Parts: sequence; C-alpha cells; structure tokens
Amino acid sequence: MEETPIVNGEMISDQTCISDKNMIHELDLKGYGEIENEKLFLKQFETLFLLYSKRLILKKGKKQIDFDTFMSICQKTDSDILTKFLIYRDLRNRGYVVKDGFGFGSDFRVYERGHFGEKGAKFLIFGLNEGQQEKMGSLQKKIEDITQMGKEPIIAVIERRGEVIYYKINRMNFYENKARLEESFQI
Repeated sequence: MEETPIVNGEMISDQTCISDKNMIHELDLKGYGEIENEKLFLKQFETLFLLYSKRLILKKGKKQIDFDTFMSICQKTDSDILTKFLIYRDLRNRGYVVKDGFGFGSDFRVYERGHFGEKGAKFLIFGLNEGQQEKMGSLQKKIEDITQMGKEPIIAVIERRGEVIYYKINRMNFYENKARLEESFQI
C-alpha cells in the first residue's frame, strides 16, 4: 500500500476539508480530492479509505470522528457508499489512482499505474453487489457510452465476503440473433 503521511482533516457538513498546504500538495499528487479555494476536499470514499488505513485524523469541532461513525454518516445520504468504499480500497491497494466517475453510471475513473496527471483515465468502473440485478438495456447503454469516450468499461462485482472481482466488458449486440429467434417461434 502507498505511504501517505498522517493527515489532519476537518469535517464540514459531510465532506472532509484539508487546510495544511503541505498535505494538500502531497495528497493532490497522489490523486486524492479536489482543490477548491486553496483547500482540499475529499470525497466520502476517500475519507473512509484514509480513516480505514489510519492515515487521517478527522475532527468535527473538537470531537474526533472514527471510521464507523463516518460510515454511518455517509450511509444516510448514499446507500451505495459501502460498495464504493470496498472497490476504492481494493483499487488503491493495487496501486491505482482512482477518481470519482463522471456519469454514464460509472462510479470511478481509474488511471493506468504511473500515468495519473499525464493521461486521462483509461478505465471507467461501475460497481455491483453480488446478486444485484441490472437491466441489459441499461448495461448496454453504459458500455456504449463509455467505449465511445475511448475508455474501457469494467464491472466490479462485490462478492458476499467483500472480495472484489473485475470484469472487463465490451459492446454487446443482441440484434444478430433476432431473425433466428423469430424463425424458431414460427409454427
């Protein structure tokens, strides 16, 4: 796992704000958060990861917020936060820089190792929990949108034990078999 120094953060509403300029620079280089008005704001899954890996001391006023407390806060506004955290943690532990997705049903943009800041994200990942249903039309639309952008779509499936399995997917075309399907139903 990457070595990130211990960071002090302040909880503002449901976001983490980093004010220390050295820490802002250090975290920004590693692909964490977004800089706004000379402060770094972390996404909820980034905060959870840094709390989980004991790299963040998060305070709200004088009270220190731990991982479980912050997870409870996040779950009130985002029912998928645990899935996002598990995927984010797995990708970060594998050495990838991970940023928030930008639509198309994707949860994350993932950069090739060593190319963050040089190139755009190579992969767009969307997470599913094992047993979760997804409509084929919706899945096909996501895949088409992502591939048109020149990115590789990947589904991250969270098994019941919390393990993450990745599936690289390509465009699907269900129209080819339509004629044969219609013939088989003719009497």
